[in-house]
Parts: sequence; structure tokens; C-alpha cells
Amino acid sequence: MKLPDAPILEKVRQWLTYADEDLRVARHAFSMPEAPPCRVIAFHAQQCAEKYLKAYLVFHGVDFPFTHSLRRLLDLSASPAAWAERLRDAEELSPYAITARYPGEDLAVSEPEARRAVEIAERVRQAVRGALQDEGFDPGGDQF
Repeated sequence: MKLPDAPILEKVRQWLTYADEDLRVARHAFSMPEAPPCRVIAFHAQQCAEKYLKAYLVFHGVDFPFTHSLRRLLDLSASPAAWAERLRDAEELSPYAITARYPGEDLAVSEPEARRAVEIAERVRQAVRGALQDEGFDPGGDQF
């Protein structure tokens, strides 16, 4: 596959950077001296997965709607990427896109659920980074 033009690659790098920032915040929040803010951790895990999928779609020139639905983003990714089907459990993160942001929409998130959300985000990250590398793009910055 021919790599996209430089401006597209820069946009992909931006999506990846923002996604990694979300994951770093989610991971760090577990080390807070008081009880971890599990709802916020789950939100950042969802945002990481969402942004990684959007980075992949940008790389492939696939238009995507304004959405927080990981199901929709996985569906769009599945056409160029068979790995997307192996990440269907990421769909369970979609509600976390709303719950941490809007009062009245809050969903209780336990620490095991927050840890699972981070684990899923890490798997999405690994899958997308691996796919991009396999397609000739170096996403860089894999040290975490």
C-alpha cells in the first residue's frame, strides 16, 4: 500500500498522540492517593480506543461520522482490517463516552470495570499500532 500524503500522516500522528494521552491519564489515575475515579478512568479508556480507531480510519481515507460508538468505528475499520473483529468487546466502552461528562447520565463504574476498560483500550492501541506498522507507517512513541 502506498502511504497517504504527509498532511494525512500528520493528522494520524495527532490522533495517536491524543489517544495515548487519554491512556496515560487513565493509567495514572489508578495511582491517586484516594480511591481511583473509576468513572473518569473508564471515560479516558473509551476515548483512547475511539481515537485509535479514528486514526486508523484517517490513515485509510475512510470518512467517519461524529460518533462515540465504538461499534460503528469497528464496523468502518473492519473493511480494511480483519483485526477489528477480534476487538468487538471494545464496544462495551461506548457508554463511558457519556457517563463521565454529563450529570444525570452517570453510570457507576467499579474498579474491576475500570481496569478492564483500560485493558481493552490497550488492546485496541496495540492492534492499531501493529496494523499501521504492517502497512509501512511508523507510529513512533511506543514507550509508555
